Formats: sequence, C-alpha cells, structure tokens
Amino acid sequence: MTNVRYEVNGAVGLITIDRPEALNALNSAVLEELDQVIDKVDLDTIRCLLITGAGEKSFIAGADVAEMSDMNEAEGRAFGKTGNDLFRKIESFPIPVIAAINGYALGGGNELAMSCDIRICSENAVFGQPEAGLGITPGFGGTQRLARLIGSTSKAKEILYTCRNIKAEEAFQIGLVSAVYTIEELMVEATKMATRIAAQAPIAIRNIKIAVNEGLDMPIDQAIELEIGLFGACFASEDQKEGMKAFLEKRKEKVFINR
Repeated sequence: MTNVRYEVNGAVGLITIDRPEALNALNSAVLEELDQVIDKVDLDTIRCLLITGAGEKSFIAGADVAEMSDMNEAEGRAFGKTGNDLFRKIESFPIPVIAAINGYALGGGNELAMSCDIRICSENAVFGQPEAGLGITPGFGGTQRLARLIGSTSKAKEILYTCRNIKAEEAFQIGLVSAVYTIEELMVEATKMATRIAAQAPIAIRNIKIAVNEGLDMPIDQAIELEIGLFGACFASEDQKEGMKAFLEKRKEKVFINR
C-alpha cells in the first residue's frame, strides 16, 4: 500500500490515510487502497477500527481536485459512486469505526468522517463542504448525512450553500463531533475509546450498531421490533452468559470470545 497504512494493536485496528504531500486528499488510488484495507480487516479479532490522517495538519483535505478537474459527466458519476459505495461500506461495517480528525476535514474528508460511527477531533480541526464553490455538489454522501447527523436541515443547508468552514468548537456545538482534544491528546483518547469499546461483548456491540443505523430510518414501532429481535439474539451467545455470570459473581474481568 502506498497511500494507506494499517496497523493492529490487540483488538483495535488503525487505518491512516498517508498522503501528507497532498494533505491526504482522496484520489482514485487512495479510495481503492482504503477499500482493500477495509476488506482485509479480520472481523474475528478486530473489535473496533480507528481512521485518521498522517501528520498534524490534515485528516483528509477533500477529494483530489486535480484528478476531478478534467472529468466528464460519466467519469464524475463513476467517481461519486466509488466514494459513496466505500463510505457506505464503512458506515455499515459490522464493527464500530471511530474517526480521529487531526486537522482539515473538508469535502470528501468530512464525508468520510460522517460515515464513521463516532467522530472526535483535535482543536485545529476544520470542517466544511466547499464543493459548490468548485461548481459541483458533494458527491460522497455529504448532502445526505450532514442534516441527519446534526439534526438541522437549516444548518446543514447553510453549511452546504455558503461553503464556509467550521472550526472544532462549532463542530462540537452542532453535534458533528462528540469531543475535542489537543493534537497531542487526540490519538491517546481515540485509542482509549476504541480499547474500551473493544472490551465489550462484540456481538452485542454489532447488534447495537445495526439497531441504531437501521432503526433511525424506520417508524418507531418497526424499529422497536428490530431491537427486540437483536436483543433476543444476544441470548444465543456465549458472551451473554459470560457477561451476566461476571456481573453476578461481582468480577470485573470478563472474557468475551465473540461467540
């Protein structure tokens, strides 16, 4: 891999977009490598995934304008589908994915972050969807996820229409990120969160992700039925027996085997 690094630390996987000379911008090669890395994650052992960018300036500065500038309509559609398919894969990935946003998260960078389950950022993070200023719309899910995540169509449209950048504190205030840290603290806290998630019962965590992601688009009665089914399914697992046995025995140590 030239542009994407993957490391494993226990039950936590770390993906780093490593193209610092272009502020980690997404071109076709980066998207292809990221897709390949996602497919290679061992879901039997990895229980939480972290995504970040190389360096301290940029998470992902956006999709690569130099590559997009000469595209025709068909090529633009194909590029948009590639990014959308990949980000949907991340959004629906069986295990939790945390975006550790270390600087610029513009355009495709913000769209990648929004496809993750949890977003935390450094104090120097900057978010935005500048596409309209380039003569295009967001193409990797930005028009769809932003309003859903921050809960305000008005605010989402303001950001999309004006192309203005949002600093870390405002991103926290509108709910785009759940925490802001210093650049020195970011990966420490991201790893701590991922490790804590990885320590929980993995089948339960996967079922929670399904319940939240799919339930949000359902009428409440249908969503509750989904939750009931996923709740019941947990009782067929050995991890449920272990978790409740540990509780009753008042022991902190639990051995979840993902079965």
